[in-house]
Amino acid sequence: MITAFTSFTLPKPITRDEARSIFLSTAPKYRGVPGLFRKIYVLSEDGGTVGGIYLWKTRAQAEAMYTDAWRVFVKEKYGTEPTVTYFDSPVVVDNVTEQILSDE
Repeated sequence: MITAFTSFTLPKPITRDEARSIFLSTAPKYRGVPGLFRKIYVLSEDGGTVGGIYLWKTRAQAEAMYTDAWRVFVKEKYGTEPTVTYFDSPVVVDNVTEQILSDE
């Protein structure tokens, strides 16, 4: 499994309510994406940075999301360039399903 962390430093800070509204407007776009187990939207305490934490089945599926078109979408939506950082996630503890997931 792969965890991808996306981050966007905003031109001006936003409130939690503004972030929630924006996030709810884009969330449906991530439903049913092949290989995406979970996406968590994040907002820094000062409202100056937003992003997402994604859990993917494979790196190739993650990379298929972060295309030039996705980068253009982010730039238009948030007014800033995104960064994407990948992490290998060999084990995940899921307390909702009470499972420990491993990619082997």
